[in-house]
Amino acid sequence: MQGQDIWPEDSALSGDFYQFNMMQAHYKRGTHQKKVAFDVYFRKLPCGSGYAIFTGLEAVLDFLERVRFTETSLSFLRSLQLYEEDFLSYLAQLRFQGDVYAFPEGEVVFAEEPLLRIEATINEAHWVETAILSMINHQTLIATKTSRIVHAAQTDPVLEFGLRRAHGLEAGLYGARAAYIAGAQSTSNVQAARRFDIPLSGTHGHAFVQSFASEVEAFEAFVDAFPESAILLVDTYDVLTSGLPHAIAVFARLIQRLGRKPKRYGIRLDSGDLAYLSKVARSELDAHGMHDALIVASGDLNEDLIRDLKIQGAKIDAWGVGTELITAQGCGALGAVYKMVAELEQDAGWVPRLKVSENPAKITTPHIKQVVRFYDRQKGEALADVVMLFDESIPEGPYEIFHPIFTLKRKILKDYVTQPMLQPVMRDGQRLMAPQSVQDIRRHSEKSLLKFAPEILRLTNPHEYAVDLSQRLWDLKQSMVLKYREQRL
Repeated sequence: MQGQDIWPEDSALSGDFYQFNMMQAHYKRGTHQKKVAFDVYFRKLPCGSGYAIFTGLEAVLDFLERVRFTETSLSFLRSLQLYEEDFLSYLAQLRFQGDVYAFPEGEVVFAEEPLLRIEATINEAHWVETAILSMINHQTLIATKTSRIVHAAQTDPVLEFGLRRAHGLEAGLYGARAAYIAGAQSTSNVQAARRFDIPLSGTHGHAFVQSFASEVEAFEAFVDAFPESAILLVDTYDVLTSGLPHAIAVFARLIQRLGRKPKRYGIRLDSGDLAYLSKVARSELDAHGMHDALIVASGDLNEDLIRDLKIQGAKIDAWGVGTELITAQGCGALGAVYKMVAELEQDAGWVPRLKVSENPAKITTPHIKQVVRFYDRQKGEALADVVMLFDESIPEGPYEIFHPIFTLKRKILKDYVTQPMLQPVMRDGQRLMAPQSVQDIRRHSEKSLLKFAPEILRLTNPHEYAVDLSQRLWDLKQSMVLKYREQRL
């Protein structure tokens, strides 16, 4: 990640008002230095998916290393006339000096398991909460939506075309990054290509065709400018009576002029019955010896439409997806939360903390935890994730897992290997490893997906992957809930 120009100078204010209020209250009481642990996790998988792709870690680590209060930030807080001067002086020196544990970025993840753990002073932890959630929620959501689209397209390339429909330039930038990690082959976002070294793709718009006296003249001008990579948009007027025959004629003249086929050429369909039009286009292109000409489709595509078009036998070679990908349309938000799970006490070490709610789904799972992934030793296929207490031994022999709510649902895992998923990535506010390239994260994501059964990855009614609690952690949570209820009686 190229860092210097990513965060504005007042990024220290990228939080909610109540966090700054809590920070001053802790500072005034003298409790601002106590050490706490927070988990980042989500309660429900997005988009009806059976899995999610964890994305945004690099942005989080970059933010935590760089964030600090500038005079501009402090002047604004001072102008609110709510914060005492000694507190503002404290903020001027404040740096994030905590520890971070996380899943690898690009990893397949599931609901109710900590993706990220922050261990820091209470004020540091409060300060960075909203920024962390914003980055993880957005990028993981877009990556998950993209992964579904890529899955629907099977082996066909998916081209990310979403910037103009993104919820702002920053959402478009990081959305393109998340999409590439999750399997999109390229982006139309030039800034994302520069920032993250993502391949670019694009054709031309309808306005280009309209700006010439005729469609043929427009196509000739574009092919003249890009003879080795011309993809012509053929639906400005009429695909079958105008755009397609004109494109074929222009390509024929180009081939004659070059004395060979271009390296890359073809047409783009942006509207109409894509299954029917692509079949006719394929037939006409083939009839003129242009078997290698590409047919690219675009126009409000999503995973369901792509899957249906594939079933209908559409002759489409690549899919340009914009609005539905970059906004994760139909998915709303990921909904990741940031909850305190433990406090470090001088004589007792880490002491578990629990949030209880009338809504059972919002009762937190306490204490410092590890997520252990179990794989079939022979097949290498992921079998289950178990959330354990940090000081539990990693299982080696037959191990019984059970559903944390429907506890009668049990299974014994036998011939397996394990992998602890939460690894230290930051110590005392400093990264423990060099920033990863987007290409490396993408490769990790590809390998991670291959370890899961097709039933978990399918688009509709996916199989539920087991994410269970260890017996010790389940017992701890139940005892703390019961103790809280007894105190209320």
